[in-house]
Amino acid sequence: MELGSRGVWASLDAYSLSEAIEAARRIEDLGYSTLWMPMSMSRDLMVVASLVLANTERLIVATGIVPTFERAPAVMAASARVLDEQSGGRFLLGLGVSHAPIVEGMHGLRYGPPLSSMREYLDAMDRGPDFSALMPGAAPAERRNEPIVQTGPPRVLAALGPKMLALSRDRAQGAHPYFMPPEHTRTAREILGSDAWLCPEVKVVLDTDASRARASARAAGAANLALENYHRNWRRCGFEDADFVTGGSDRLIDATVAWGSEDDVERFLARHLEAGATQVCLQFVNEGGAHTGLPWKAVEALAPGR
Repeated sequence: MELGSRGVWASLDAYSLSEAIEAARRIEDLGYSTLWMPMSMSRDLMVVASLVLANTERLIVATGIVPTFERAPAVMAASARVLDEQSGGRFLLGLGVSHAPIVEGMHGLRYGPPLSSMREYLDAMDRGPDFSALMPGAAPAERRNEPIVQTGPPRVLAALGPKMLALSRDRAQGAHPYFMPPEHTRTAREILGSDAWLCPEVKVVLDTDASRARASARAAGAANLALENYHRNWRRCGFEDADFVTGGSDRLIDATVAWGSEDDVERFLARHLEAGATQVCLQFVNEGGAHTGLPWKAVEALAPGR
């Protein structure tokens, strides 16, 4: 799999399935190498990925991310393998543990410690199920001391902090950070080493009106701005608690969101690439942060094939 330097990070939930397929084809035709699709509240993300893969030719389809709580590890591994086979190697599995308000508050499930939960999940994915339980009289397989080797297609982990980034290096092909400044990308590259993929999500607001652009960015990032794990990682980048109130300070928004003219946005994206990003995953934000589909004017303006 060859990741280009620019992908699109977009939910297709605002579209019908036929419209979503057309949107993916349009993204492919514009020269973007990857479509990153986030967790969906209304559709099975792996099924949508299958439909998109079946109706495109070159586009890499990545989950950004599919939460571990949605599938048992063996089922997740099986889903990734079949999508990899279906597409001839164009599927990239992005995994994350999600957040306590989603796992517990929305779904009524237990949210465990993120690092150990992810490590245990990857262990179970790579070991596979123990079929000895189905064989009468057979002793359970003792596999705890066996070396664990990654199986299946490539994967990246949703990672912000140093320990999860290290796990992304050791147990995956790389990391997919979200809503972080280029300074985080530089630190992440140092942890990951030179070979791992580093694919940060970057919000893009193609609007030169500072007040309007920042308002759109705040609306798009509102859910994350309320989460302590984002605060913790922004603090590592030099921000303070005052930067996280009232929808995020101008300083925080300007450091994490590419907004302004095409040239302004290009300069911001270049900073991530210069800091070590393999690919920047562009989340194009509508005015006011509206979830009404992609703002195609902006998508076309920043397309690699323009």
